[in-house]
Amino acid sequence: MQLWTSFQHTGWVGKAVLGVLLLFSIGSWAVMFVIALRFSRSAAASRRFMFAFRRAKKLAEVHAITAKSSHSSLVGLFKAGYAEIEAQIAHANTQMIRSLDSVERSLLRASRIEASRLSKYLPFLATTAAASPFIGLFGTVWGIMDAFATIGATATTSITSVAPGISEALINTAAGLFAAIPALLAYNHFVQRMRQARGEMEDFTLEFLNLTERNFM
Repeated sequence: MQLWTSFQHTGWVGKAVLGVLLLFSIGSWAVMFVIALRFSRSAAASRRFMFAFRRAKKLAEVHAITAKSSHSSLVGLFKAGYAEIEAQIAHANTQMIRSLDSVERSLLRASRIEASRLSKYLPFLATTAAASPFIGLFGTVWGIMDAFATIGATATTSITSVAPGISEALINTAAGLFAAIPALLAYNHFVQRMRQARGEMEDFTLEFLNLTERNFM
């Protein structure tokens, strides 16, 4: 209730700053939810896919079950590599491939696409974490300037006349930190998840190339 009263007495600049920070906070929480759900689905689908991939005797068997694990980033790599193998076999009219390097390039290109998909909207969290404290600080500085202007106009330095303005100004700093801290923690967490996902994609690339070399060369 006290915060609402302070907000009502805040000037238009302070209210605008708080509005911007509120949008950043809501947006960052929405992004956190979307990215967390994306990573969770991808991890669960990848576990199912790898279980099937390691049990299958032929790549065609794996390709038949990719639809069930479509959220997995590894499925995107598999489809790219499998498509390249099929293209080389069709061109050569044999069951052998000519270039393992071409398959590797297809996998690497697919891994970049999948990494970009997994990290979509992640930069917004970094922007929120970096910008929100400074936006809040701007509102605080503006509020303090306004408080000093009031002191000059009333010609009084009483703490009772200064305290309300300073208190209202500091709300902007608190709001900036409130938006920035969760965004920063979430960003660091998701960056670590991205490193793990890239590691899994690199391991799968090597495993796929080894299987391809044994079966098609």
